[in-house]
Amino acid sequence: MLQQELQETYTRDMVQYVNQERDAVKLLNLVGKLLFEQSIELVFFRDYLVNITVTDVLELVKYGKKVVKRPIDLKDVVEMAEIIEKMKLAPAKLDIARLTAEWTETHIENLSKEEFLNVKLKGFNIDHNEAMRPRDVVLFGLGRIGRLAARELIKQFGKGQQLRLRAIVTRSDDEATIVKRAALLRNDSVHGKFAGTIEEDLENKQLIINGQRVHMIGTHDPGSLDYTRYGIEDALLIDNTGAYRDRDALGIHLKAKGISKVLLTAPGKEVPNVVYGINHKDLDIDNETIFSAASCTTNAISPVLKVIHDALEVECGHIETIHAYTNDQNLLDNMHKKPRRGRSAAINMVLTSTGAGKAVSKVIPDLEGKLTANAVRVPTPNGSLAIMKLKVKKPTSVEQINEILRKAALEGDLVNQINYQINPELVSNDIIGNTCASVFDSKNTIVHSDGVNIVLYTWYDNEFGYTKQVIRMAKYIAKVRRLHYY
Repeated sequence: MLQQELQETYTRDMVQYVNQERDAVKLLNLVGKLLFEQSIELVFFRDYLVNITVTDVLELVKYGKKVVKRPIDLKDVVEMAEIIEKMKLAPAKLDIARLTAEWTETHIENLSKEEFLNVKLKGFNIDHNEAMRPRDVVLFGLGRIGRLAARELIKQFGKGQQLRLRAIVTRSDDEATIVKRAALLRNDSVHGKFAGTIEEDLENKQLIINGQRVHMIGTHDPGSLDYTRYGIEDALLIDNTGAYRDRDALGIHLKAKGISKVLLTAPGKEVPNVVYGINHKDLDIDNETIFSAASCTTNAISPVLKVIHDALEVECGHIETIHAYTNDQNLLDNMHKKPRRGRSAAINMVLTSTGAGKAVSKVIPDLEGKLTANAVRVPTPNGSLAIMKLKVKKPTSVEQINEILRKAALEGDLVNQINYQINPELVSNDIIGNTCASVFDSKNTIVHSDGVNIVLYTWYDNEFGYTKQVIRMAKYIAKVRRLHYY
């Protein structure tokens, strides 16, 4: 009898899993159709559904149950997506899991899924929204951040796209350079192979990336360039070189014909330093022309600090970043203008400085003078960790802190910036490719017996997570933000 029950249980569980796999396949098919045919992007409790597997979808369902605490039936999710496909909606980003959860929790009001979506997405109708005019983008520099930004911009290419990558500027545009740049764009030792095709058109000095032609321009004098020769007008230039840091230096880009705004992917001087999600709304995007997306570390720690300060009031603290080595360091011991960075990055932990503590105060003025910071560069190529030792005014507990950050990761203005993790086995490689600037490790939260001294751990993909913040910022200052429900 027991053996029969075990067999029945095995069969039932297997059939249930196979049915979930079928639903996941249907969902991913709908995700692709909505994205490429209607420019509607579906996310699942904020997590991306593009370029993921069936197994990833099933893991997201588990995440919804364990972390979001809103269990939903994948079959209902598919049905909601099928209804959305038939609705005439403007380009938008929609959290299909949140919509499904809200319907599940309220359908006792006898609203069908279709009626519910018509109510929730009122105002998303394409008839009530002007067609979005994509904005041209020029990437100045094609290093680590530049190549990831290129990948992201190309990935979003299609109907209703917001930003169009039109040109990439480097020091040289000879044939050998273009071929080498294309090779680096195709394959990345950390982030893997580019999901698409890249062809070199050497005669016209262009790369054809997933069917999109991108001009390759070489120059040592960016102010003299005439981008209008390439059909580029009113463009946003994203400077990834770090060679120009202050307003005067960055202003050289505005002398070039066809460029109207500049975004620096590094901390800037005399220009607004912005962490998207926290202080971007304070910008005067109509009159300001030069912006800084701050540093990867500032983008990683600011969201968590903002949430904790708002809830518990930070009195003081110290931040230690365990940071992946960067191209600024030496592969082998050699001369370097900064202390310790001349020692081999691949075999040493290198204690160095960071301006992240002071930079946070530019984003969160209330924290002016309250934080110190330092950094240790370690022998990993990507994936970093910030350890924040803080003293807060209001007594708290591990459970309270984790709940505060869990809610911030799921509701409010920082859902794209904070990812809440409950995995007790999390290591640096696990956060590579995470789209959030800050990956909060809830299993390592520490609170002293006095209730006011706390230690928080937040991981960050210092390349990709930061690049996603840059792209969000670019869309905002270029005024091409889509409608969204998440």
